[in-house]
Amino acid sequence: MHAKTISTIIGAFAAASVTALPTESRQKPQPWQQPTRHHVSNVELGPRPHYLVNDMDEGWLKDRLSQCSEMESQPTKFSIGHRGDGCLQFPEVTLESIEAGVRMGAGMLECDVSFTSDRQLVCRHDMCDLHTTTNIVATELGSKCTTPFTPASNSTEATATCCTSDITLAEFKSLCGKMDGYNASATTPEEFLEGTPSWRTDLYATCGTVLSHKEFISLGDYTQEQYAQQMIDEYKAAGIDPARVWPQSFDFNDVAYWLAAEPEFGRQSILLDQSGDSPGTLSGAVANLTFYKDAGVQIVGPPLPYLVTLGENDEYIPSAYATTANQLGLKIITWSLERSGPLAQAAADGDYYYTTIANGTHGDGDMYKLVDVLAREEQIQEAYESNRQEWLSRSIDSMLQNDKQVKPGEVLIAHLKRQETEDATSIKAALTSRVSTASVFGLDPLLPFSPSLSMLRRSSGNLSGKVAVTFHAGQ
Repeated sequence: MHAKTISTIIGAFAAASVTALPTESRQKPQPWQQPTRHHVSNVELGPRPHYLVNDMDEGWLKDRLSQCSEMESQPTKFSIGHRGDGCLQFPEVTLESIEAGVRMGAGMLECDVSFTSDRQLVCRHDMCDLHTTTNIVATELGSKCTTPFTPASNSTEATATCCTSDITLAEFKSLCGKMDGYNASATTPEEFLEGTPSWRTDLYATCGTVLSHKEFISLGDYTQEQYAQQMIDEYKAAGIDPARVWPQSFDFNDVAYWLAAEPEFGRQSILLDQSGDSPGTLSGAVANLTFYKDAGVQIVGPPLPYLVTLGENDEYIPSAYATTANQLGLKIITWSLERSGPLAQAAADGDYYYTTIANGTHGDGDMYKLVDVLAREEQIQEAYESNRQEWLSRSIDSMLQNDKQVKPGEVLIAHLKRQETEDATSIKAALTSRVSTASVFGLDPLLPFSPSLSMLRRSSGNLSGKVAVTFHAGQ
């Protein structure tokens, strides 16, 4: 979810099934061969939750979680399936990853979407990640890449940059999804495809099924407000109850627009926050929370490092951001768990998600200490995960509230990212010029769909941007 290179729009879309897409190595399936979305009644978690608990330091939390190992697993909206939900084992943002999330009981699933050269929408986390997440460099389409594959030589690493905007929808659908990674020492395109981190697996990455959005979007003169409105219009056209949609954006202007123009949808919109990423800006991000609340925002979505810091004994404690948000009555979602690999290594390497708690992070079991602080002390509403460990939520009372009727895949998230950050002054100016009213709306605690939007960018007259869409993966 953390993006530094391109603006992102996020939207959610309901679909009863997802069609298999042709790949370079197989024929297009006939209708009777298309995979069907089946209702999942048995949640399967696998061994990882047990591994994480066994790796924890001895104490009350480990004892309590250990008692849950034989309990029946239930889906929960506390967790959002990031990039599908199975990114330690399945290629991200593929049908297989999404289905893995459903099977593992994720209450929310996410599918990011970008533009193709023929202005179609396809599922991809970043617009320019095809060279590391698909097999494009080893296909004929590799020559169309923004930067085609260049082999390593002497002290120069192998390079390639391939974007969804480099190819058409039909060409995109011919690709195979793979585990994110590349081989910097590669001298051939085939070698470049290698490079899966040792803490992931290629066992289920034979040929991930890349996904396209259901409907063609005609851009024309495409303003940011039209972009934001079109996202909502898709839900209206599909007949989806606004109470089931959570619009999200990293751009305050989008949230302000929804609050004013589409209050039924805007009342549960989420402001995703990266405004404290630059050195010395986190205090400003905390200060902005009061303005957001006054403007009508009800939910904020900061990354993990904004929410947790270390106490006197290097224990995890709520940060000033989390404390302030709670005092203001803002609800919180956060991202991303299980994105960083082994935690001791992540802390030592200065991994983004653990920058504020590196000195207190010593092993994989600390994951559950982190989740405990987030859920019990900070009372966050949901957390994006790249792998499921749902039965943890059954061990902490605060995670169980309002989750009794959740079905696997019932809630679908699409979120927007953007590179730029905004200070309070520019945000207030934008609000004054674009929004006539900004009221505080009531919000149901758990809603089934979530879309979001980001700024568009124009480069040399060409529209570029990124959209994220979620598909209903339920019955």
